[in-house]
Amino acid sequence: MPKVMEMMTLWQWLQYILVWALFVTIVGRYELTTGTEFLVAYLTKCIHYILAIIPTLYLVDYLRPMFKRSNPIRVSLYIVLMFMLASTLSMLLVVLVLINAGWLAYDRQGLALELLFNMVFAGGFTLVFLLYFMRRHRELIALKQSFEHKLSAQNDLIKARLAPHFFFNTINSLLSLIESNPPHAARLLEHVSALFRASFNGAREISFEEEVALCEHYVAIESYRLADKLVVNWQLPDDEVMGDMVITALTLQSIIEKMLINVVEMTTETIYIDIAVVWQDHRVTITVSVKLPSKTLMIVHDLRQHVDFHVQAERLQIYFGPSSTINSTVTNTQIMTIIDYPLQDAGM
Repeated sequence: MPKVMEMMTLWQWLQYILVWALFVTIVGRYELTTGTEFLVAYLTKCIHYILAIIPTLYLVDYLRPMFKRSNPIRVSLYIVLMFMLASTLSMLLVVLVLINAGWLAYDRQGLALELLFNMVFAGGFTLVFLLYFMRRHRELIALKQSFEHKLSAQNDLIKARLAPHFFFNTINSLLSLIESNPPHAARLLEHVSALFRASFNGAREISFEEEVALCEHYVAIESYRLADKLVVNWQLPDDEVMGDMVITALTLQSIIEKMLINVVEMTTETIYIDIAVVWQDHRVTITVSVKLPSKTLMIVHDLRQHVDFHVQAERLQIYFGPSSTINSTVTNTQIMTIIDYPLQDAGM
């Protein structure tokens, strides 16, 4: 059950209340003979509705932990009764003020009927609002479950792409190192453990420092097999800045992996991957540039087909909004991939 006052700001709730009060006043305008009476009736309803609705909404949010453990039907009944009681008390208070001010004549029977009608009206209106609210809440839950299912499917796809070639190459490296260099084999196992643990933790948002660490684990693992063929140069923000940055897990790592599979493994030359990270104007821009080998023929058309990051881009958009993008440009001399997504600076 989400917090009601987080659905809209206080000012938005007040706007709706003022508009509703105006609507109700206009509906009953035939009983009002002058503009002053209309204005008094409108202000009266505004005060009545504000006193009845706003405190009750805050009370509902305050009792939210208790409501989460109760039956939904019982909770709905409590909320209806709360609004009925609040509406009756606020109306009684407003009427007493009007009577004392001389703007309303005291009529015991009329006051009782009006309070009864107001109580029934408030209960009915609250019930309709609750039905609408519950329907919207179910739709949001279904949408959230759909997103989670989609994220899970995408993460399974990433795991499937990561595992086959990487797993067997790593096993071969381990077999050779166990006999020739056991300490290196132990360090390689540590890198493999860290990377696969992150891979099977599911789609999630992690700190940028964690993502860089995962990339370094991956590069360290592949370096045992590729020797000096791969060099990764990092241009990162200050530690204080990077400590506030987040990204979806394995986004940058999967890009480095594709560059390795499609470029580094296709040549005997040393390939340099330059990664520059900038966080400015509430947007993170990560530029991954790879210089293509000069002595090896690379077919640009095939590279464009293989350098596709739509899965990673969709995961970014789910977490950081539709303006998140991952675009790659392939030329005869280099591949440049730019990750761009919004990220609000929490310190500002």
